[in-house]
Amino acid sequence: MTDSRRSSSHSRPIWVERFTHEPSSRASPSAVHEHAALVFMTDGHAVHEQRGRFEVQAGDMLLVPAGEAHRDLRTTRTTAWGVGLCAPCYAPSELANLLDPFERARSGASPIVRLPTERHEHVNRLIAELHAETHAERTHGELVQKSLLALVLAEVTRAASVAPFTSPQPSLVAEALRFIERTCLQPISLSDVARAVGRSPSYVTTALKQATGKSVVEWIIAGRLSEACNRLLHTDEMVEVIAERVGYADATHFIRLFRRVYGVTPAAWRNERRRR
Repeated sequence: MTDSRRSSSHSRPIWVERFTHEPSSRASPSAVHEHAALVFMTDGHAVHEQRGRFEVQAGDMLLVPAGEAHRDLRTTRTTAWGVGLCAPCYAPSELANLLDPFERARSGASPIVRLPTERHEHVNRLIAELHAETHAERTHGELVQKSLLALVLAEVTRAASVAPFTSPQPSLVAEALRFIERTCLQPISLSDVARAVGRSPSYVTTALKQATGKSVVEWIIAGRLSEACNRLLHTDEMVEVIAERVGYADATHFIRLFRRVYGVTPAAWRNERRRR
């Protein structure tokens, strides 16, 4: 029910897609992506694998933290909203507490949040409006998108808070990813992440690589470039200023990394998106 491919729309801090899957009894390929995702199923039923097997039905919200391997094992004909978000873009903000359900899922709680029946239509309308906002260029669009996302996350947080959950000892990978999401816009390094989780740098980066397909440094870069795209899209800050805001004192190094990932310089990327 989610897609691991990076597309041009996924360089935004929030994106929303409406999708339908046909019935299938075959398991989909396992996916791991660098964004957090919410999937709100509006019709149908699926068996989902994410550290275990879970039934997902209409009215359920599926939480997929960044770095979490997941796949569908079988589905009926399903219709759902998918909401992707850049966790590092919002973790340092007032939305931080609303991201807690993702941390619960990452720490071992069920990734399925069952919303109260009477809230289904309200959540559906919120996501539909968020979808409209992300596909239109409007005055104060970024603020409206953030506000709508906060309302959706608040519904999930309230529903998740009533579910029983005994927090286990978080895994090394979960601790490392949480630390990266919350601090990657600062000038941190592999050594800082290793120190935060109490292990050697080589041990930590090997563990992340095995679990997620990306090393510690790759996760740091992914978080920084996502926020850089957010600022390129929604502000008029100079590239050198954005580089510093996302943790790079050397703007030339930042531009080189950006070009390696997106194929163009930050300035060219900004111009192309604004022309669209």
